[in-house]
Amino acid sequence: MARRTRKKETNHERWLVSYADLLTLLFAFFVVMFASTQSDHVKAKQISEAVDKAFRNSSIPPRLAAILGGSPEDAGRGNAQLKGAAHTIPKTEQPPQLPLQLDLTSSLKTLQSRLSSEIGAGVVRLHVEERGIVIGINTQVTFPSGGDVITPSMYPTIGKVAEVLNLLPNAIRLEGHADSVPIYNDRFRSNWELSAARSLAMMHLLQDRYHVMANRMAIIGYGETKAIGDNETEAGRTLNRRVDIVIVSNLGMRAEPGKEIPSSK
Repeated sequence: MARRTRKKETNHERWLVSYADLLTLLFAFFVVMFASTQSDHVKAKQISEAVDKAFRNSSIPPRLAAILGGSPEDAGRGNAQLKGAAHTIPKTEQPPQLPLQLDLTSSLKTLQSRLSSEIGAGVVRLHVEERGIVIGINTQVTFPSGGDVITPSMYPTIGKVAEVLNLLPNAIRLEGHADSVPIYNDRFRSNWELSAARSLAMMHLLQDRYHVMANRMAIIGYGETKAIGDNETEAGRTLNRRVDIVIVSNLGMRAEPGKEIPSSK
């Protein structure tokens, strides 16, 4: 008895499967494009990661996934050729911002107004440098010769300076100087120690009597190395025996201790 041959039935709706896959890919593509144009980069990253996760957990061919964004293993393919995988784009780090500093122009005018008599008498000098406002106080009338004890008659002048210092958030540097006359006694072995001791005495006065915050101040001793007058004359040596109070500018803050700069490898 002859075996009856059964005809194969043709499925005319198989194209719907491919059509559905195409719609899914188009939807994913436009989601990624939309996410890349958003200003909220956090949300965009979340959307991109979600789409990437969907790719990994589905049956989408790797070639199509590479075209839509790539993966860490697909560097140089599709969009990854330009920017790598969407979820691995490194963020550009912004440089650390310095603390907000007030405009020192108005502070300079205030100091000139309040210290006009002292400036006219040569007791105080004011000038501006890139690092900030430098207030020079003549140590001939502030300290006894070879000593670090501030003369009480200078308290009113220093008090006027302290009033302005307390109005500002800026850092303060107290820079002690000496003339070239050698010194060696039981207290100071050199002009370096003398200049640093004068700065320290000024710091204690500003903190204890005028309530200037200690964490804003730094003391420096330059010895005789930063002369502004001729050490061969008495008038020049008088100029060199001084303590400078520096109201540090924003630019000057760049030289102050801060975050460690990472070394390049």
